[in-house]
Amino acid sequence: MLYIKNIDDGAAIFKALGSELRIRIIKILLENREMNMGELASALGITNGALTSHVKKLEESGIVTILSEYSGHGNQKVCRMNIDKILIDIATKDADPDADSYTIDIPVGNYFNYVIFPTCGLSTTKNLIGTVDDPRYFAHPSHVDAQILWFAKGHIDYLIPNMLPAGQKIDQLTISFEISSEAPGTNSDWPSDISFFLNGVRLGLWTSPGDFGDVHGMFTPSWWFPNWNQYGLLKMLVINHQGTFIDGMKISEVTTDKLNLGSQDDLRFRFQVQDPARNVGGITLFGKGFGNYNQDIRVRVNYSPKE
Repeated sequence: MLYIKNIDDGAAIFKALGSELRIRIIKILLENREMNMGELASALGITNGALTSHVKKLEESGIVTILSEYSGHGNQKVCRMNIDKILIDIATKDADPDADSYTIDIPVGNYFNYVIFPTCGLSTTKNLIGTVDDPRYFAHPSHVDAQILWFAKGHIDYLIPNMLPAGQKIDQLTISFEISSEAPGTNSDWPSDISFFLNGVRLGLWTSPGDFGDVHGMFTPSWWFPNWNQYGLLKMLVINHQGTFIDGMKISEVTTDKLNLGSQDDLRFRFQVQDPARNVGGITLFGKGFGNYNQDIRVRVNYSPKE
């Protein structure tokens, strides 16, 4: 997902999408995930030279990524879709994002509580932590260094640092993370109903479509096993005065007013896949050094004085 925080920052996106040919390029890449320049030009019925400027505009806007592919025929440029959604805030109803706020990154291994079931595992960017499919290793002291973790069922809890000054309340909580399902091996058609909780209050549910392994994650280490989780989807969860949203779509009526969070409150955030659910398909969380986005669980807190 590409998040544009205001309409001015979206100028490059609007220009990139203002061409029928570039829209066709996006559609073809969505169908094929990635293609080299020759394949893409052939599918469009144009020359490589005519294609180059259009692909460059899509790359500059962040919609596609250009990679180098080495083969027996030399160095080829490969086009890959970089996003699955674009979210643009045209107007913001809550607090100014640059005033009375703080942002903090939480490594995926820095959880404080869990109940999980195999298949499961966790790893740093250099090596696995313990043995896969053995939940005991989630208690190993090295779990704080993990940059990817996965489990088939259960929940995992993170403590969001509460840095509010005294007498302040939370107006908006924004949490972004790269996530997918957890299938044995990988399976792009493996839905999983993932619920989110804050301080025991269920914020809502999002269904992950699958556990992706069709191509190597852009930041996933080269040693990582080819038939394992490679990348996820970047999702943005927002709780504000209007409700709870995933990528701008409302998933519940839980608001920051109902949660009534102040400077003395814990902020315990939970990812959960649990029976009963229609799709018990597990969770994979990607941190820095894995997946396509190279980020930890990122939290932004907007606040204002209590009335």
